[in-house]
Amino acid sequence: MNILITGANGFVGKALCYEILRSSTHKIFAATRSTHGQTGLPEFIEPVFITSLQDLSQRSDIISQVDCIIHLAARVHQMKDNAAHPLSAFRLINTEATYQLARAASEQGVKRFIYLSSIKVNGEQTIQDHPFTPEDPPAPQDPYGISKAEAEIQLKRIASETGLEVVIIRPPLVYGSGVKGNFLSMMRWLDKGLPLPLGAIYNRRSLVSLPNLVNLITTCFDHPAAANQTFLVSDNADISTTELLRCMASSLGKKPRLIPVPTYFLKLITSLLGKHSLAVRLCGSLQVDIRKTQTLLNWNPPISLDEGIKLTAQDFLVNKH
Repeated sequence: MNILITGANGFVGKALCYEILRSSTHKIFAATRSTHGQTGLPEFIEPVFITSLQDLSQRSDIISQVDCIIHLAARVHQMKDNAAHPLSAFRLINTEATYQLARAASEQGVKRFIYLSSIKVNGEQTIQDHPFTPEDPPAPQDPYGISKAEAEIQLKRIASETGLEVVIIRPPLVYGSGVKGNFLSMMRWLDKGLPLPLGAIYNRRSLVSLPNLVNLITTCFDHPAAANQTFLVSDNADISTTELLRCMASSLGKKPRLIPVPTYFLKLITSLLGKHSLAVRLCGSLQVDIRKTQTLLNWNPPISLDEGIKLTAQDFLVNKH
């Protein structure tokens, strides 16, 4: 099988490339905007140099050669978005470029299009013990989530009009070796022994480790039951923010200094500071139901939540300097 991956030199993309090379003989084309030979990709992967994602849809010389496209590239959620019109900026990459690539794929005879979407299509938080399911009506609340939801609509339309098989995967927070963002910040705080006012948060959140997400993507390459389905994914073990910090600290060989500040007070302070979204991520619940993924694909996460956190912590300790 010939596979084209967008976003191949990103966090998920690199791990996916290494896993494919390790476990199969598939030929991999990797779309990249690097033009200086320093793509950061593993050996035996053929780079496809492009100026933009829109440019890729014009590359019939490549698209006509592949059986499956794995579309990981996106304009990602940003804490401080400097775009004059954020929704338009997200739509340009996440919606319009995705549509153009999928349309080109259908015209060039590609069999399957795997789209890495986001749980933000479902919404920002759940009532505790009432997890999101793939069948829930979409309720995105920010420009990133809206652009992803609109891309899903376009992909489903193309699938209904053509022979292209579309597979949509909506992950929650993805963590693993090389993780950035808030997860990395928390590991740094814990590693330095900083006191954190996060010792009394009793929410429930679903996470997915990078190895588990990559394994699900590879499962969807040619699984007949995956065609034209939407899947949620997680480590299948929900955890509170406080429990997560304790688990991370243990994996780092540190004793966490967690101060039991009441959740209502944390929400008040973050609201006064204009950081409401931070309060949602720290204190709110976001759970996903992966029973459809497990049943249709006969899939279960290969590694546990504890194993995933330990692997992430080990990588952090090796590379923190």
